This record gives sequence, structure tokens and C-alpha cells, in this order.
Amino acid sequence: MSDETLKQQRRRAKKPMLWIAQASIFMAFAGLTSGFLVSKGTLEDKGLWMEFALPTEFLISTILIVVSSVSLIVSAIAIRQHNMGLFNTGIVAAFLLGIGFVLYQVLGWNDLTERGIYFTGEGSNTSGSWIYAITFFHLLHLAGGIIALFVTMINALRGLYSKENKLGFELASIFWHFLGAVWLYLYLFLNFVR
Repeated sequence: MSDETLKQQRRRAKKPMLWIAQASIFMAFAGLTSGFLVSKGTLEDKGLWMEFALPTEFLISTILIVVSSVSLIVSAIAIRQHNMGLFNTGIVAAFLLGIGFVLYQVLGWNDLTERGIYFTGEGSNTSGSWIYAITFFHLLHLAGGIIALFVTMINALRGLYSKENKLGFELASIFWHFLGAVWLYLYLFLNFVR
């Protein structure tokens, strides 16, 4: 088997491998939200479940991650049209909006602690601990997305992508859209199931 054939096989395997990894990640979040529901049901019956509003910063971070996905969609259209300036602008915007998402998540945690809602220790409550755990777990995965966007942005600015050579961009975009969809699910879940 030639080196070129091996390279093509590896390239074809990357997207299915990404989808499998994303399915595993989604199952982990499904498990977390299931655990949240079980805890809520058990503790509500005992009057130990604390109700509180999510921080406004989580809404802002939601808007930022949606707009970042739109930026990547614009980049995908631009590369098909050989508009590399718009392609690069969209990737840079998506990366910066992703950093904004992280910032507003941290600001949201600060808001929770200012309201006396802690992850652990004296004064903590299970409902608050779940919010921290779920959002932190998402942020850990988002760190991988930020790294992927950063590498993609650097490669784009170096002129390494084209209409014919865009697999790295496509993989980063798929993963970023997935992380955005997971966050939307979590945000809606935490807002309406609370």
C-alpha cells in the first residue's frame, strides 16, 4: 500500500472518529443531567433542594457561542467561494467569541459565589454543586475546542487552507458546533428543569 493511499485512509477516518468521540461526550453529559434529575427528585421530597436563577452571564455566554458558530458557518461559505479574507475573519471571530464564552462562564461562577452558592464546603448545596460540576465539565471539553480553533486560526492565517484542503477546518468546526449544541442543551435543561 502506498504512502498516499495510507494518508487518504487516515483522512477519511478522521470524521467518523470525531463523531464517535462526540457521541461518547454527549453520553457523559446525558449521565450528568440524569444524575441531576435523580438528586433533584430525592432532595426536593426532603425539602433540601435550593432553587435559584442561573447567572445572567450564562445567557451572555450562550449568545457568544451561538454567534461563534455562525462565524464558522460564514467561514465555511467563504472558503467554498475562495474568499480567504472572509474565511480568516470568521475563524478569528469564532476564536475570540469562544474566549468570551469562557470569560462569561467564569463571571457566572463569580456571580454564584457572590450569591452564596458554592461548589463545596460550608454553605454549599447539592443543586449549586451540580451547576458547577456540569458547567465545569463542559468548559473542560470546550478547552479542547478552543485549542482546535486556535490551531485552525493559525493555519488559516498562514494560508494553509483552500477549497480543496480544508479538513482541519471542517473537523474543528464540527467539534465546535457540537460543543455549542451541548451547551444549548445544558443551558435550556438547567433553566427549565430547575
